[in-house]
Amino acid sequence: MELLKVENLSFTYPRQSGDTSPEKEALQQVSFRIQEGDFVVICGESGCGKTTLLRMLKRELAPAGKKQGTIFFAGREQGELSEREAACEIGFVLQNPENQTVTDKVWHELAFGLENMGIPTPVIRRRVAEMACFFGIDDWFRKNTSQLSGGQKQLLNLASVMAMQPRLLILDEPTSMLDVSVQASILNLLKELQKELDLSYLFISHDLDVLSWFSDDIAVMKQGEFLEIGKKDSVLLRPQKEYTKQLIQAFSH
Repeated sequence: MELLKVENLSFTYPRQSGDTSPEKEALQQVSFRIQEGDFVVICGESGCGKTTLLRMLKRELAPAGKKQGTIFFAGREQGELSEREAACEIGFVLQNPENQTVTDKVWHELAFGLENMGIPTPVIRRRVAEMACFFGIDDWFRKNTSQLSGGQKQLLNLASVMAMQPRLLILDEPTSMLDVSVQASILNLLKELQKELDLSYLFISHDLDVLSWFSDDIAVMKQGEFLEIGKKDSVLLRPQKEYTKQLIQAFSH
């Protein structure tokens, strides 16, 4: 089943005061689709529009500016989704775990999003317990979030988002600030979640291992556009664009 469809999405940030330069689109006619259970990785140089695109897909995080094009989720236009659907069914994990932690206690962080959505208390308790067990958080369940390592905070962020039971999980380089062993642990957890829940991912990464081992499809961005998108073996082994070849070579060093 098609879960996400983006059609001809363009976006321009508003000019800063005193800026007289021509407007430049951050996104230009971006179109793609994600099926349920897909793991799609977007790659490209810094500043090419990857993060802007991801934020446009999460209604609450969309930047201010001029938007053209349409975004459909589960067959409905983005603006038609209820507050609960938009908040719960599309999860988002930021690159820096410090920017997503909002409470002082681990257990409260796990429950925070559910409380905001007005989920009944017995349901909150069950989901929090399930996520704490699945992600191995039991031993530090009652700790202050300020006591956690970077890897623990990112694991907590992921568990907190998963407690909302999303169908699509958007991840903006979630492991780039973590050491290699923690990266591997989180990536393996994501793959396990995908198998168990048929979860779909849209993932930004510059890591060749993520591209080659975890993705189903790869999209290559440059200056706000998708240069090519396709199955990982096709993009990695038979890239159509010279830019893609250079990018893959850069990731491998």
